[in-house]
Amino acid sequence: MELSQVNVELTGADLFVRCLQDEGVEYVFGYPGGAALHIYDAVFKQDKVKHILVRHEQGAAHAADGYARATGRPGVVLVTSGPGITNTITGIATAYMDSIPLVVFSGQVPTHLIGDDAFQEVDAVGLTRPCVKHNFLVRDVKDLALTIKKAFYIATTGRPGPVHVDIPKDVTAQKTRYYYPESVNMRSYNPVIKGHPGQIKKAVELILSAKRPMIYTGGGVVLGEAAEALTELVRLLGYPCTNTLMGLGAFPGTDPLFVGMLGMHGTYEANMAMHECDVLVAIGARFDDRITGDLNKFCPYARIIHVDIDPASISKNVPVDVPIVGNAANVMKDMIAAIRASGRKPDQEALKAWWKQLQAWRAVDCLNYDRKSELIKPQFVIEKLYEVTGGDAFVTSDVGQHQMWAAQFYKFNKPRRWINSGGLGTMGFGMPAAMGVQFAYPDATVTCVTGEASILMCIQELSTCKQYDLPIKIINLNNRYMGMVRQWQEFFYDRRYSHSYMDALPDFKKMAESYGHVGMFIDKPGDVEGALKEALKMKDRLVFMDFITDQKENVYPMIAAGSGHHEMHLSPSTGEAPAKRELA
Repeated sequence: MELSQVNVELTGADLFVRCLQDEGVEYVFGYPGGAALHIYDAVFKQDKVKHILVRHEQGAAHAADGYARATGRPGVVLVTSGPGITNTITGIATAYMDSIPLVVFSGQVPTHLIGDDAFQEVDAVGLTRPCVKHNFLVRDVKDLALTIKKAFYIATTGRPGPVHVDIPKDVTAQKTRYYYPESVNMRSYNPVIKGHPGQIKKAVELILSAKRPMIYTGGGVVLGEAAEALTELVRLLGYPCTNTLMGLGAFPGTDPLFVGMLGMHGTYEANMAMHECDVLVAIGARFDDRITGDLNKFCPYARIIHVDIDPASISKNVPVDVPIVGNAANVMKDMIAAIRASGRKPDQEALKAWWKQLQAWRAVDCLNYDRKSELIKPQFVIEKLYEVTGGDAFVTSDVGQHQMWAAQFYKFNKPRRWINSGGLGTMGFGMPAAMGVQFAYPDATVTCVTGEASILMCIQELSTCKQYDLPIKIINLNNRYMGMVRQWQEFFYDRRYSHSYMDALPDFKKMAESYGHVGMFIDKPGDVEGALKEALKMKDRLVFMDFITDQKENVYPMIAAGSGHHEMHLSPSTGEAPAKRELA
């Protein structure tokens, strides 16, 4: 282990800040409190690491998460003990479910008071353990620097994830000489990054023998910086490709080989292709329930290849034929090399017939909606957002119908542009995540697609946006309902809309203005495009656009719980789907 050394004693607090500087940390998102005040004093005495003061610790975690998703670098959070760390739990769990690298530091009561129910004491390590990749309690200042290095290493390698470090207040007051490791080796933690050559050879044989192939990729392709390799592999083979919600942008959304997102609200063509394929290549995806539907009906004809950095994810939900543990980029590069070296090509006649069937499914036009409505259709707003931004914006979202419409109608051609809570489904994520993205890319267009229920979860962060002059563009698809809850109640609860209607909503335009931002109220379809264009011209202002949308609009297609990929509910605007497959 190589060490860099400073021959001077530092307090734990000063040492903490120096470690962050040497780690290359740009921003820390946090909120001060008693147990962390030594650290905050040390932050004040320097300007290399910038602290961003949020208005709620959940906002700190989501902002750091958005920063990490957009950049690929770890997001950093600093909070105090007790309610400080408990308020971050939702944000930590959000990052954990989506494998996002965060390092979360919390102050703790002095070591001699741990376990005494001291003021603002909670068992932070115990609370975070179920939703972190690893956590630490530092009891000696001599261990602090090495622990911080380990935290960043664990968070960013293998399958990424949040790591929590709990630091008692007396540890931040103690002094020690500063040593910060340039690297660490942990005997108990050695993630595999290269795929096994024998398994890759088996996979390539199976891939080239396919008659009805399908390439299914998830967030692991984005996190593993593997989008370029995926694009090369798909175009080399000429096979159809689908992305999960978390994988959007890993393969260009405008490419004709892309058949759209799959899963509960995926396209008809993507879901039917999954159901009917004979070889499925899964890369950086975990076969979660929103993708598979009924496991007993999932890919009934397919032999499955599964590439993932996390061996625990392979065959966890779905048994696979060829497992490959490794980094997605490394494995796909080896696959490409093996395919080129073999001199073989896929069965072109079979592939031609497969694409004929795919085009028939695509012709169903499953995302069709009523474009002549006198009410604003939420899909129309997203289509116009895509047009006026040229598809080149960062788009964060909250969770619900608006999230699905953004995923369906905004065509992402680049990775790390679609920032949303997939696994945990956290309402309130969108705006603070957009803050993190905007800090990372101050000159970029950053938009937040949200709904009137979600935005109220972390609405106080409008204050943070004002303090730091963040020019985020908020697109509020306001249907006065918890839209996805209402949709399920319509479909499965005989229209008993129990507590899904949003009473007593604020005037969002006035509310935004009260925080010092620009507010807009839009209730006519003809005003949608103009409002978006006007907002985007305001490069230095946050603009809150309140679009009053059709209350009864639903997200289609939809696979109901317990159904298979081939059992989709389609929009009444789409018409009837083909009654049976037309495969040769």
